[in-house]
Amino acid sequence: MKHLNLILSMLFMLSLTATAQIDLTYQEPSKEILDLADVPLPPRTAINDDGSVIVLLYRSQYKSIDELSEKEIKLAGIRTNPVTNVSSRTRFSNNIKLLKKKEGVIEVKGMPQKARLANFSWSPDQSKMAFTNTVSNGTELWYVDIQTSTAHKLTEAILNGNLGSPFSWMKNSNALIAKTMPANRGDLIDKGNAVPAGPVVSVNEGQKAQNRTYQDLLKDKLDEENFIRLAESELKLITLDGQASTWAPKAIYRSINFSPNGDYAVVSIVKQPFSYLVPYQRFPTDYVLKDREGKTLQTIEEVPLIEELPKGFMAERTGRRSISWRADKPATLFWAEVLDKGDPEVEAEYRDEVYEWVAPFTEAPKSILKTINRFGGIIWGNNEVAIASDYWWNTRNTKSYLFNPSDASQKPEILFDRNYQDRYNDPGSFITERNEFNREVLVIDKDKAYLEGDGFSKDGQKPFIDQFNLNSKESVRLYQAENKDRLETISKIVDVRKGEIITRIQSPTEYPNYYSRNIKTRKAPRPITQFENPFKSLAGVHKELVEYKREDGLPLSGTLYLPAGYNMNNKERLPLIMWAYPTEYKDKQSAGQVTTSPNEFIYPWYGSPVFWVMKGYAVLDDASFPIVGEGDKEPNDTFIPQLVANAKAAIDYLDEQGYIDRERVAVGGHSYGAFMTANLLTHSDLFAAGIARSGAYNRTLTPFGFQSEERNYWEAPDIYNTMSPFMNASKMKHPLLLIHGVEDNNSGTYTMQSERYFNALKGLGATVRLVLLPSESHGYRARESVLHTLWEQDQWLEKYVKNK
Repeated sequence: MKHLNLILSMLFMLSLTATAQIDLTYQEPSKEILDLADVPLPPRTAINDDGSVIVLLYRSQYKSIDELSEKEIKLAGIRTNPVTNVSSRTRFSNNIKLLKKKEGVIEVKGMPQKARLANFSWSPDQSKMAFTNTVSNGTELWYVDIQTSTAHKLTEAILNGNLGSPFSWMKNSNALIAKTMPANRGDLIDKGNAVPAGPVVSVNEGQKAQNRTYQDLLKDKLDEENFIRLAESELKLITLDGQASTWAPKAIYRSINFSPNGDYAVVSIVKQPFSYLVPYQRFPTDYVLKDREGKTLQTIEEVPLIEELPKGFMAERTGRRSISWRADKPATLFWAEVLDKGDPEVEAEYRDEVYEWVAPFTEAPKSILKTINRFGGIIWGNNEVAIASDYWWNTRNTKSYLFNPSDASQKPEILFDRNYQDRYNDPGSFITERNEFNREVLVIDKDKAYLEGDGFSKDGQKPFIDQFNLNSKESVRLYQAENKDRLETISKIVDVRKGEIITRIQSPTEYPNYYSRNIKTRKAPRPITQFENPFKSLAGVHKELVEYKREDGLPLSGTLYLPAGYNMNNKERLPLIMWAYPTEYKDKQSAGQVTTSPNEFIYPWYGSPVFWVMKGYAVLDDASFPIVGEGDKEPNDTFIPQLVANAKAAIDYLDEQGYIDRERVAVGGHSYGAFMTANLLTHSDLFAAGIARSGAYNRTLTPFGFQSEERNYWEAPDIYNTMSPFMNASKMKHPLLLIHGVEDNNSGTYTMQSERYFNALKGLGATVRLVLLPSESHGYRARESVLHTLWEQDQWLEKYVKNK
């Protein structure tokens, strides 16, 4: 009896261990993974237009959990540090160096100590680069003089970066307009000690407001007051000798956009009434025209609060939108206006009309173009040539128009009319160059323009440059990369007329570096940078693009990694990790295209599954998971069967090739890939276990659409319920690891999604583990969080997959 009681006590303790919270500190993964995850990376780069200077931006690979846990305020869709007045999620650099064509790498003199640098911006003439430096009590404005390689501090810690970029360059490159903290800014209200003045009441009188599930919204009057105190700025004119003068009084400024000649600026100003349903980008906003001294000339547009729009992704507000400056004129505004009331359900020959308005803005605006789809943008050329584009999500259609902006009577010519998901037939993008206003305009040689493209095809990725005849509409290929064993992509067009370009060359074991190439002389490219490969332990890993077919004949693909030393002649069946992210298509042709290259460098970033190739797994990364709905069918009408068919095709192929043990296969994904993972474990027996990071699992909590689904819950309840793993939790048969940031701010992927799903699975007896990462958002930033996430995944895979 004593022995029986002892056994019962032990079983009871084991049951507690299996269901209770675990007191766990941050862990680090095994050495094979740690050696790849915790390495210093080469710098990011910013290249000037003539390729003579590359600014090297150095940063730590991760934040620390201390830094990530600094004070944070979340209001109206922003997340900010109220002490430093810059986004609390900013990824800071810690140093700047210059790589000059004739001098090599140069240290920048005068850099701040313990630098936390962000908001890098070239001056209009590219002789300088401005940036912010965040210190303990705020954010400063600095710039680097490129010629002297010297950094200069322009202000104390007075910048307000709570609403986007805190500064804009003036036309002459000798001064900037900066958003600064108001002199009389009050302290933020401590809501914990505030006494409510009354309830929060929301009213709707029959209007439809079908908004996505935005996060970090205002909740009450105290939030409104705190938002005002955080968002209000004074605009200061800061000269390069550090002198400051008031340019515009206190207001909530979103953006400042100077005309090409610098004589005018369009300033957007947020106003009340605020909303508790949408973020600040949809609050009432005035677009105000000012002169170079900051004097208000007139209001261009008063945008009302946007809580209510017609249903559909192509819905748009009425009034002037996309207000900007013609790049080829000294001071000419242009914008688009809807012709269909902004409602995609309304039949219309043309959806949008584009107008221009010439300085001094005393005459009426002039119509210059109508677009069949929703207006997308314009590449300006000269007085008689411009290229416009439009798009329509429902059909995945985009059109490019050649038109004469000076003569609206001339009918625009449609140059390209295509499916924008069809990458194999993408003609490329028109090449631009800087004009006398330092603005990007179309490169035109008499009747010829130029295009550059990614060059995806059945033969792989081969970027190209074409010469395009604007009269005959015919293209002549000037250059195409060979990309047999390496991948060469175009990074910068220096001078297409002379054939001078900068490319980036890499291979699976060769870290990406920059090269100078002349496509006319066709000489071997000349190396510019020599960044070292920080992941040398991956050198022997086998990387291969595998192609296979779904049971309905749809071509699929993925990137297969096998451990170093794997014997291809005497294959060992390995455990497999499949990582993917579903994508919706309207046609099978586009869905079956390969848009990755096997020659890309093997880069094990924090969210990658490639780490586990070092521990004896086969890894199938970026596995194709197309969800196709042709004609009147929507992709999600058959989401689950297509999802399972995609997974089965990959496993069948790798099994037939002898690479894997199909009884030991894991599936994983992030965000919508996490949603995919939970559905695959629920609706199939293909996998031993899964990993789902930062996902959404109950679609009734996103009732007005999600991902590419624009129908609401009440229009398609069966779709929402069938696609929701939460609604099908009783069918879960396989172990699932759920990981989520506690402060996830992505629309729809509330942390609550994982918490509720975990509770459902736990209540129904499934094998599940929930890991909540403190202070982390939708993606993970802190070193401690990333390493612990890798440890969690490693432990899970070892237990439920490799040693199943």
